[in-house]
Amino acid sequence: MSNAERRPLLDFEKPLAELEARITQIRELAEESEVDVSDQIHDLEERANQLRHEIFHNLTPLQRLQVARHPRRPSTLDYIQAMTDEWIELHGDRMTGTDDRALVGGVARLDGQPVVMLGNQKGRDTKDNVARNFGMASPGGYRKAMRLMEHANRFGMPILTFIDTPGAYPGLEAERLGQGEAIAYNLREMFRLDVPIICTVIGEGGSGGALGIGVGDRLLMFEHSVYYVASPEACAAILWKDAGKSPQAAEALKVTAQDLKALGILDQLLDEPSGGAHASPLQAAATLKAAIVANLNELNQLTHAQRRESRYQKFRKIGMFTEVSA
Repeated sequence: MSNAERRPLLDFEKPLAELEARITQIRELAEESEVDVSDQIHDLEERANQLRHEIFHNLTPLQRLQVARHPRRPSTLDYIQAMTDEWIELHGDRMTGTDDRALVGGVARLDGQPVVMLGNQKGRDTKDNVARNFGMASPGGYRKAMRLMEHANRFGMPILTFIDTPGAYPGLEAERLGQGEAIAYNLREMFRLDVPIICTVIGEGGSGGALGIGVGDRLLMFEHSVYYVASPEACAAILWKDAGKSPQAAEALKVTAQDLKALGILDQLLDEPSGGAHASPLQAAATLKAAIVANLNELNQLTHAQRRESRYQKFRKIGMFTEVSA
């Protein structure tokens, strides 16, 4: 069985995978029999490219959520390793004596500039996901993140955060240790930091778990990433007592990058490789690096006070309300 056949497939990817498997099979048979089938392979590859384009440019909000959760989608550590010249991971919140592996961070050098990078980290398989708690950080994780951001602010290093979590860990122990307080503290403190902050939703941005590292000068999102106050499944269960209505919930919640761009919440939408970021992780990393460097160059031109005021006004403008007289 080939790697292509073994890789996890979403339902709407299966017709494309079958066509790609057919191309591989014809190519192998041609090599064995020394028959020239280059024209046939070219036609099939053209058809595969067209099918890939049709599939990934016509995804529903729920399908985009599936892509955002794809087990092979590049993670925070994948992007850090692909983008940086140097990287040193730092551990611990200096409070509980433990290290939350669901939220990673450290110091790095990006395009020659020292930066602090941190983000949610999901696992690659069941064992790794259990160790990483499926990317759901505990209070210690958010306190570790704040410790690293304070470090960045003290030494004048920009902060880059990568969001990819279904939400903060909702367990009893997390609540006992102050989950809500830890996230709220981060929200408040990130507004006062002097250094540039760029937040990128690389996969799934869920609720307060995402916001705990999501207050920044710029918000970037990959085109198949999602950002929501509650997952479509949870929303459907709450509103209709039926998780099967998650497609309607996903539509109503406006969770996609395209929706958030239209609403004025998203600053920059990043194109993904054809077939999604998991189809070409290095290409996705190159896109992300170019966007971050360009935004950093702009933010570095501002004074501390200008960045703080701009950050404050950015979040003040989000949302709207209508007054109705009695």
